Amino acid sequence: MNAIDVNLNARIPTARLASFYFAYYAALGAFNPYWALYLKDRGQDVAAISILMSLWYGTRIFAPSAWSTLAARSAQPILWLRVGSVLTVASFAFFTVPQDFSGLFLVMCVFCFVYNAIMPQFESITLSHLVGRSERYGRIRAWGSIGFVAVVALFGGLLDHLPVTSLPWLMLPLFVTMAIASFFNDYGRPPVVATESESPSFVAKLRRPEVIAFFIVALLLQISFGPYYTFYSIYLDEHGYRTSALGIYWSIGVIVEILVFAFSAWIFRRWNAATVLLVSLIAASLRWAMVATWPDNAILMAFAQTLHALSFAAFFAASMQFLVLFFPGRQNGHAQGIYYGFSSGVGGVLGALLSGQAWKACGGESAFLLGSAAAAMAAVIAWIWIRPGRAWAAT
Repeated sequence: MNAIDVNLNARIPTARLASFYFAYYAALGAFNPYWALYLKDRGQDVAAISILMSLWYGTRIFAPSAWSTLAARSAQPILWLRVGSVLTVASFAFFTVPQDFSGLFLVMCVFCFVYNAIMPQFESITLSHLVGRSERYGRIRAWGSIGFVAVVALFGGLLDHLPVTSLPWLMLPLFVTMAIASFFNDYGRPPVVATESESPSFVAKLRRPEVIAFFIVALLLQISFGPYYTFYSIYLDEHGYRTSALGIYWSIGVIVEILVFAFSAWIFRRWNAATVLLVSLIAASLRWAMVATWPDNAILMAFAQTLHALSFAAFFAASMQFLVLFFPGRQNGHAQGIYYGFSSGVGGVLGALLSGQAWKACGGESAFLLGSAAAAMAAVIAWIWIRPGRAWAAT
């Protein structure tokens, strides 16, 4: 009986995996929608906020890859997940103390580094339990989305009645829960220490045209999300929406995201990953164009948020399929780190900074139009190099 047969017969620890996703993304459900408002309330202007938020993405350039490499070379790789989770709690605790820009910059650097480092490793842990059953990934990952939407909705209501400066105190218990969950998880198969002999094979795969195209597409899509993750709540706030309404709009996006993850196995039985990827990019371009054009139309803004099902969730699920296809086995953890570093890292920094400059020069609408253009460019590249029908396309 080979390793895949053994893994197919093994019981998937769904509850333990789901608990970490739930806690990690619950904390992110407070960070993404409300952190820019927190920074604004601390006296930071648009330019300063874009710099501080770019650190969230900038640390993704090297933190995930560095952490995944350390884990891959360790005889006890799970230790790095737990260390990262505990350090996340310790660093975030400093936000409970008032900081000026320099203090916020320093604490953001440390916090973002350790928080961003752990999820790619945990993705690899999850996939190690799903060898031969990767279509089940969506239902486990959906618990992260459930945690996200629960906190978005809850905190939106709370911040209508509490000062935004209380946000760090509200978030700290979520990070503590995440750290506890890290001690109840481990890899699905015995850890294998990476060797130098694997490097040439890995580098050769990175140079394949379709792999390069995939990473560029992921980069451009993340750039398109720059205005959303950095300024969406401020954008709605300036158009007269209450904080509780912000929570509702963020919740809409994540609710439809949950549905996509829950039915991802069904989706990929009917359409291959290349088709899903292309449709998600077109949806992203349409979504940002709608946000830029009709910010005062509550119905159209709600519809734009439903496109999160495609522009984020479907794209992410398809990306996991491609990473398994391009980098199977022990190479997947390293590939996860590079994927997060290049797309969310470089793309996130460029998205935050470019959207900040666009906002400063021409207003919020121009920032979202920039995002629409980036997603459209990604769709063109995907059609040329990753279009459905290619012999290697994930099925």
